[in-house]
Amino acid sequence: MRIIVVEPQMKSAIRHINGSLASMQNVVGGTVQAMYPYDDAVALVANDEGKVLGLPMNRALRDDDGAVYDIVHGTFFICGLSEDSFTSLTDEQLQRFMRIYATPELFLRMNNQLVILPMLDQ
Repeated sequence: MRIIVVEPQMKSAIRHINGSLASMQNVVGGTVQAMYPYDDAVALVANDEGKVLGLPMNRALRDDDGAVYDIVHGTFFICGLSEDSFTSLTDEQLQRFMRIYATPELFLRMNNQLVILPMLDQ
């Protein structure tokens, strides 16, 4: 299964996994949770306990207006969806989501507010 792996403070990367639960858990470092923040037939798969475990903030999820509505903690991956399972990303999905997650983000607390900055030197 061809996926995009997104690690904190790192550029996203295309990887291949066999699609087993164990291979997915290995990527995210624990139990998996699927989220569906996009209209595309894709899933964002993260560690189910990422926030509780205090894993590092990775990427912000934004609405259509660019407003942040959540932050994914720890390593996650993007994969395709079929009617009943996860699958490889299409070439078009790879291009789109590699572009969306290309730039790592830095999270800073300033004056009791969270500031999110792109890490351009990667």
